[in-house]
Amino acid sequence: MENKGPREERYDFRAIEEKWQRFWRENNSFATERTAGRPKFYNLEMFAYPSGDLHWGHVRCYTVGDASARYRIMKGYNVLHPPGFDAFGLNAENAAIKRKIHPAVWTEQNISRMEGQLKRLGFSYDWSREVITSHPDYYKWTQWIFLQLYKAGLAYKKKAPVNWCPSCATALANEQVVNGLCERCDTPVTKKQMEQWFLRITNYADRLLKNHDLLDWPEDVKAMQRNWIGRSEGVEITFTVKGTGQPIPVFTTRPDTLFGVTYLVLAPEHPLVEELTKGTPQESEVRAFVEKVIRVSEIERTAEGAPKEGMPIGAEAINPANGEAVPIWIANYVLMEYGTGAVMGVPAHDTRDFQFAKEKGLEIRTVILPPGADPDTFQLSEAYVDPGIQINSGQFDGMPSEQAKEAIADWLEQRGVGKRKVNYRLRDWLISRQRYWGAPIPIVYCEKCGEQPVPEDQLPVLLPTDVEFTGKGESPLAYSKSFVHTQCPACGGKARRDVDTMDTFVDSSWYFLRYVSPKLEDRPWDDDAVRQWLPVDQYIGGREHATMHLIYARFVTMALYDLGLLPFEEPFTRLFNQGIIYLHGKKMSKSRGNVVPPDALCDKYGADAARCFILFIAPAEEQAEWVERGIEGVYRFLARSFRFFTTNAGRFQKDWRERISSAVSDDDRALRRKTHQTLARVTEDIERFHFNTAISALMELINEMYDRQSASDPALSEAMENFVLMLSPFAPHLAEELWQRLGMDGEAAFQSWPSWDPNVAKAEEIEIVVQVNGKVRDRLTVPADITDEELERLALASQKVQAQLDGKQVRKVIVVPRKLVNVVVG
Repeated sequence: MENKGPREERYDFRAIEEKWQRFWRENNSFATERTAGRPKFYNLEMFAYPSGDLHWGHVRCYTVGDASARYRIMKGYNVLHPPGFDAFGLNAENAAIKRKIHPAVWTEQNISRMEGQLKRLGFSYDWSREVITSHPDYYKWTQWIFLQLYKAGLAYKKKAPVNWCPSCATALANEQVVNGLCERCDTPVTKKQMEQWFLRITNYADRLLKNHDLLDWPEDVKAMQRNWIGRSEGVEITFTVKGTGQPIPVFTTRPDTLFGVTYLVLAPEHPLVEELTKGTPQESEVRAFVEKVIRVSEIERTAEGAPKEGMPIGAEAINPANGEAVPIWIANYVLMEYGTGAVMGVPAHDTRDFQFAKEKGLEIRTVILPPGADPDTFQLSEAYVDPGIQINSGQFDGMPSEQAKEAIADWLEQRGVGKRKVNYRLRDWLISRQRYWGAPIPIVYCEKCGEQPVPEDQLPVLLPTDVEFTGKGESPLAYSKSFVHTQCPACGGKARRDVDTMDTFVDSSWYFLRYVSPKLEDRPWDDDAVRQWLPVDQYIGGREHATMHLIYARFVTMALYDLGLLPFEEPFTRLFNQGIIYLHGKKMSKSRGNVVPPDALCDKYGADAARCFILFIAPAEEQAEWVERGIEGVYRFLARSFRFFTTNAGRFQKDWRERISSAVSDDDRALRRKTHQTLARVTEDIERFHFNTAISALMELINEMYDRQSASDPALSEAMENFVLMLSPFAPHLAEELWQRLGMDGEAAFQSWPSWDPNVAKAEEIEIVVQVNGKVRDRLTVPADITDEELERLALASQKVQAQLDGKQVRKVIVVPRKLVNVVVG
């Protein structure tokens, strides 16, 4: 029974948490230190957008990160654990328009609120290293990085079609278009031709793939990146327009199917479409179809299951393999930006083409026969996409299709109508944004000298204050005379600034570098500090960033490495993705309006309970539905722990290590065994990010401590000290309070992580249930390390089991290690 004597004290979490937060603040407890002889550990969570309130998705990410950081401190590492805010972006500008407040004011108000929430949760951040991307001392160096890429030929400007949100008056990345609508305001997205800045990320496509071997990342994230980059090896084949001979390059990964082409499909945006239909009866119909298709996002056009729409344009193309004329179509599923904007239709051997041909009544010609099939009787009920034997393929008939791929590619190259090529789905990174709240692009335009980079000693190019936020038309920067009009750095004459700002993913592509020397004024980072801390040892954040932020940050790091500015080429050695928190089946996020701030639960149950609950709710990598009532059980665990320690504090012996040899009673051995088993389990669980089972193990240990209060003081003291140290990464306020009440020196957070003795943790004997045909017939007390073979022998030798056999045959013996033996007889 629990001891509820007169010394019992109420768990006043408010007073405890305020006390220790004040102590950490006044003593700058978590300032980063470099102690000689200790290994480094750079522990980083993906920083937040300052939208006004933390939600439980944020709390989960940052609590996972904080538990990891605190554990590494106790394991003897020099730990870098910095905070920051990804503070530029469209939300702030939309808020400025809606609330008639400057984006900087709105952003700073939100940062202040979120800082308070983070501090209240007791995260072990070094606040002196805080980075805010919208501050000039940060975006000065974002602009500097742009200039390094520009000088290296990795930043360039060209006219290109962009996804345009007329409401937000800005270009959108493909990922910001959802079902044809702007993800922020739900306005239908259109296409618009604009001069845009790009970064040549495609130059790094192969390296981005190859370097996956260097990374300790979840395999699904690597797979998402591989799919996003979309490397394809194939052949670019030159078809020609019938009658004019104009070339139509077509990329395919299946040259073995070339003889099966029965139509050609162009992207609606393909320049040949207008040229081939001008003045024809199809012109107006084709134009209407093109205008309809280009209003739809590329993601929607290529989505699995999306309807395949298309029409013939009245022209034909010549297949260079057999000289046949095939009709030219346009269709919504072909994109100008991928490959050549033209694909060959081989319906017999491509699932999408098969469905399209069936719908449109196009010829389906088999050119690859399944092994063993009879060519005279074989019929297709669906596209055959596996290897087989070539038929209807001229000189290549009878050849295995895998061999024919190479043979046909050689044949096309020899005739000058094809060449081997590698294609990528990845396209260069469009970074121009037609908005105010972002880092200005440091380029000016002079009528005499043309495009000129801003000299580095003139950075930062500051955002002006004389702007109006209407949400209409061009970037607000275009209307600021103080910003637009400047001098040409080359000739000193009149020039105008570029009025676009950079995509916020540029800001977040390098922020991890700034944390090592955030106050440095003459350089973006200190080289010695970079060598000391980077790359990041543990990066924590959502897998939704796999195909944007993580690829962009990797690319920028590689580019800076190639320019001799960094000594490493991969920024994040190890990655952990926490699961998404859902509310009523929808991801919790500000944009969806379903945010549950942590404040209310912190008020009711305390920050430690909030921290432990979000870790206990489910395995950290799995998604979880927000169910508030679960926090009550976690709170009871913490309150019960507090009562045990305050009630038994007088029994604690600091010198228990010298006295532990006297702990020999059954209660002593049982409590010590549980203590050391818990140490082993919690250590392993933290290393694997299994925080829910680590907290469960601590709940079991406190139960054992209550049950074994008759144990000697040394055994109880050992359990108490180790319990507090194991609790510290999860409930740091309570752990510090209990540590102090035990009379211990220093802070629990900076003690060495305890070790366990396998001999003490080892169970001496265990009880095994013995069943016959599923019914319990005996119980055996055996050594804990008994083998399965010995356990089976003992079970069969049991007199109670022998009595059940009665001459029957033993058909099977099932051994469940450490639990039971089931003898199956018949």
